[in-house]
Amino acid sequence: MVMHIDRRQALFGLAALASAAGPVGRASGADVAGLRAEYRRWLDSLPVAPPPALERHGLVAKELGRWHVREANQAAAVDAEHFYGIGNHVLVKHRKDTGERVAEWISPRGGPIVHFNAGYVEGDRLVLAHSNFPQLPPASSLETHDTRTLQPIASHSLGVRPGSLTWAVRHKGSWWACFAYYNDAGTMPGHDQRSTYLGEFNDDWQMLRSWLFPPQVIATWGRSACSGGDWGDDGLLYTTGHDAAELYVLRLPRSGVTLEYVTTIDVPFEGQGWAWDRSARGQRVIYGISRARQQVIAAAIPALPTELRVGAMNANQT
Repeated sequence: MVMHIDRRQALFGLAALASAAGPVGRASGADVAGLRAEYRRWLDSLPVAPPPALERHGLVAKELGRWHVREANQAAAVDAEHFYGIGNHVLVKHRKDTGERVAEWISPRGGPIVHFNAGYVEGDRLVLAHSNFPQLPPASSLETHDTRTLQPIASHSLGVRPGSLTWAVRHKGSWWACFAYYNDAGTMPGHDQRSTYLGEFNDDWQMLRSWLFPPQVIATWGRSACSGGDWGDDGLLYTTGHDAAELYVLRLPRSGVTLEYVTTIDVPFEGQGWAWDRSARGQRVIYGISRARQQVIAAAIPALPTELRVGAMNANQT
């Protein structure tokens, strides 16, 4: 049985030990030292949480296809008939069946679009996370483009707020978004990648709740941060770092402020932004990228064993 002792309980325990010595002020120095030593022994006897570590359960994604898309150095998005390559300030559209390019859109260098990140398709709209990274102070926006022409149709500035927006999705009536900090350029003094957080926001982008990422996942990010994420059909949160060919599965914590780590899935794409193919009914298909190979990659994601999914529903309802 795991015992959870918070700071207030610990202070109560110390006070109880002190009261055993009689009225305040009457205990000798030796008595106080003895009480403190006894208190430390009691603290040392309490259960210790296991050290954070990445766990693997033999989960490996199956590659379904890959296409050369030079511009896709940030992310991929997908709908029923097309996939989309996302670059810093470039969008391209390709047919799924043939890989043929059918549209592109380019923002001029030095223009208002600085750094597209992950995106997803909703109806005939391509919704994109955007930031001014690595400029300071950090500012972010949601940019919406028409999937038919790739022309911009809406922009929603999120203004100057902590971190740079790397991905944003809709889930259960809220916006869920990651604001990243890095260990190099583009981060405010006094912060590093450990300050990267997941936030839940209402329709006016007021924060409702937020969580930090688990330390064992942060350790895989190199000098970067969480680049992609979205909720799965199992109620768990799937995320990627910047370079590793791994998908980190998380869930909302039952207590505390840090997301709970569940497992790691080996995938053929290499971090960055990605999107579920929601048109693949009954399947779990993701479109991601290999930045180094300039490719968009489709992969089938295995379902998690029941024992790993336990707690996801309850956590999402807290």
